Amino acid sequence: IEREDRFDEGKALGPWLRTILHNLAVDRARKASREIVDIEMACHGGSIVEVRKIDGKWQLVENSRYARRISALDTPMRLSGPAAGHERLKTREDPTGTRVIGTINNCAGGITPWGTYLMAEENFHYYVLGGLDGNPEKTNYERYGIPGKRYAWGRYHTRFDLDHEPNAANLHGWVVEVDPLDPTSEPVKRTALGRFKHEGAESIVNTDGRLVIYSGDDQRFEFLYKFVSDDRVNPDDRAANRDLLDRGTLYAARFNDDGTLDWLPLVQGQGPLSAENGFASQADVLIEARRAATLLGATPMDRPEDVEPNPVNGRVYVLLTNNSKRQPQTTDAANPRAVNIWGHVLELIAPDGDHAAMRGRWEILVKAGDPADPAVAALWNPATGTSGWFACPDNCAVDPQGRLWVSTDQGGNWKKASGSADGVWALETEGAGRGTGKMFFRVPVGAEMCGPCFTPDGKTL
Repeated sequence: IEREDRFDEGKALGPWLRTILHNLAVDRARKASREIVDIEMACHGGSIVEVRKIDGKWQLVENSRYARRISALDTPMRLSGPAAGHERLKTREDPTGTRVIGTINNCAGGITPWGTYLMAEENFHYYVLGGLDGNPEKTNYERYGIPGKRYAWGRYHTRFDLDHEPNAANLHGWVVEVDPLDPTSEPVKRTALGRFKHEGAESIVNTDGRLVIYSGDDQRFEFLYKFVSDDRVNPDDRAANRDLLDRGTLYAARFNDDGTLDWLPLVQGQGPLSAENGFASQADVLIEARRAATLLGATPMDRPEDVEPNPVNGRVYVLLTNNSKRQPQTTDAANPRAVNIWGHVLELIAPDGDHAAMRGRWEILVKAGDPADPAVAALWNPATGTSGWFACPDNCAVDPQGRLWVSTDQGGNWKKASGSADGVWALETEGAGRGTGKMFFRVPVGAEMCGPCFTPDGKTL
């Protein structure tokens, strides 16, 4: 029941059974007790733990001074950047519009060059209750699928009840910066990075010293984004980078059929992002990043999930998990397959390594799925073996040699997408082996492998 969303991809169970499962899930949420709700909220967020290699084995450091829990239940956070303090973020709990309790549905994030952790808030629509009639945010909320009504949190915590707090859902869907090296520090929601269903917040220091952060909006027909800071990263003074993510420009990607890529700035007053269209300030643009990107003409993608800059070759890899709802008339060069249940990986090429450039190029690295089945129309290096191909790329990491490692998430559709379990694969990006996959590890059927990460020496994954 709790994974009812998994059945939507393959439609393996018929609409009637999916409806029953959905109603059961809603009914369970409606009857949840205060104790259950508080447990659920405490389970959302993230933990900071310290591990150390001792005698060749990684071990937990007991009673580490860094260890702490960040949860949706009781962790105070600050809102910063252009949207902080705006009327649309003000609530009865916080009339200033600069404070919020907790973070929810955190997906793939990233680590900044100064060692802070970026927690990406993804499916935040699940958590709010209440109706939209009379709510001034009605159009905004409908664009994000709000209210999701998956949890009963709003029954006991009014900050998740739209009838009590009309702006409640605007407090989530951001990237949260956490300093794991300072256990007394307060997490900060950086609104300059935009509000959407964030997957990934990986960064690269640009050739001019500014920081560029890439992020996907994990939903069918949503967009790819990048944020370019105004200021340069100071590698010698960690504290000098404290508010670097509050000033910069957010862009959405438009993929052209000729292999070029345009980055469209989400800046109030430019083009259709005007007061006449409901964008009276930059805060409005960031709160409704999806609508702003739509008006600019960004390309709707096949569920953009993790996005990883490769520091070895300077390119960027975009993992598009799948899109079973894409029809033949809506395909394009960057999303070339209808009913795409297998996903694909794009490679972005910044001109002369300039990730702040407003134009670049793109290529398809692989089209996932079984290369032996012509109906799948997969694309792999011919050297890829029978266990080397995968379906539904989700998260990724780059090793010190520049090789891409891909973890997959087929959900309940695994029988149709590949017929085998999820896991992690190594994928060559350069030379004669480019586009060759090699299986490294499989998880149990029904589990999802996510969050791969290497130690700097590349010896531990």
